[in-house]
Amino acid sequence: MKKNLILLCFTAALSLSCNNKKESKDVTNDTITTEKPLSKADSIVNRAIEAHGGKLYDNADYSFEFRGKKYSFKNDGGAYTYSTEIQKGDSLIKDVMTADKFERSINNSLQSLSKKDVDKYSEAINSVIYFATLPHKLKDASVNREFVEETTIKGKNYDVIKVTFGQEGGGKDFDDEYHYWINKDTHKIDYLAYSYLVNDGGIRFRSAFNTRVIDGVTFQDYINYEAPVKTALKDLPQLFEQGKLKEVSQILTENVVNNRK
Repeated sequence: MKKNLILLCFTAALSLSCNNKKESKDVTNDTITTEKPLSKADSIVNRAIEAHGGKLYDNADYSFEFRGKKYSFKNDGGAYTYSTEIQKGDSLIKDVMTADKFERSINNSLQSLSKKDVDKYSEAINSVIYFATLPHKLKDASVNREFVEETTIKGKNYDVIKVTFGQEGGGKDFDDEYHYWINKDTHKIDYLAYSYLVNDGGIRFRSAFNTRVIDGVTFQDYINYEAPVKTALKDLPQLFEQGKLKEVSQILTENVVNNRK
């Protein structure tokens, strides 16, 4: 009788243990299989990144010229090195920027820079490469992506994505706002616009042209337009189609070279 009681207790304990393990396994499986689905904005941006170059950006090493200055960007997974070179008279000025530091040298002599200068020069090089490699940086953790609407521009269909930045990692101008018009057929960025607050603020609208693919990575030039400061970004395409935007400059990414070839 005593043996039967012990056996009964053992069997009950074993059954309870198995049930607990099953429940634990079910909870674990639920945790794995109930990952938060991608938002519509994230899905659209992911397709755009893929269309413009995708994983090729992760180890890209390109150089190009912009307004008389040579730029280069070299990516190594999450690490990067950006650099610029310009010859001014007898002086060769070279800037090198990574995630950890910024250095300027003149004729190979390292310069001592104030924090203000470091911030200014870093922002300048980062801004140029940011636009040249769009939409690669739109996947950064500091980027907030939001689907706005579907629309048409000149008879073509677009998804409109609004982008803002978190204060941490979003740079000096983290409170700027961007809109991207992504072609629903090609998944490439045909237009972009942004509002900024520095220097009394401003509105810009850019129309892409001279789109070309260089060893798998897309590069584009842009015509840069301005609009009155309080113009809503979503209204800019209509003003563009009506010819009511003023051209202020052209953004030309010239003499692009793949340095890995």
